[in-house]
Amino acid sequence: MTVLEAFESGTLDLPDFYFTGNDYRYRLETEAKRRFLERLGERFNVGVRYNGRGMKWDTVIEQKTVELGRYLVGRTGSLDFEEPSPSLLRTDDQELRKRILDLSQSQARKLGVGRSTLHHLRQKARNRTTFKVYERTREKLDS
Repeated sequence: MTVLEAFESGTLDLPDFYFTGNDYRYRLETEAKRRFLERLGERFNVGVRYNGRGMKWDTVIEQKTVELGRYLVGRTGSLDFEEPSPSLLRTDDQELRKRILDLSQSQARKLGVGRSTLHHLRQKARNRTTFKVYERTREKLDS
């Protein structure tokens, strides 16, 4: 997911890669690596519910590593990598972006979407990055 987000947001792009002909591998520029690792770090710090508690992904990965170790040495007979599953939901699909860009000011007013909100949404919809649409605004746009 982080890789897709990095490309969609422009954190990574094709010019960030270069080809080394002697070993047939693509390499990533140093500055692009730094940008990607920064985004990856942000992703690891997102909260998730696991074992009835709120944890960050880096802590969950650590817990799962301990579970794997216990399984490999025979201290436990089962291993569960199903929970927690990452959330891959987006609120800014292409259909919504098109709807926002096609919405006139008078149509927005009738839906109860304010001028500044519409302006903000249009700016975000034109950009390649992901953006959040608050539930109340989403409901108005869906009506």
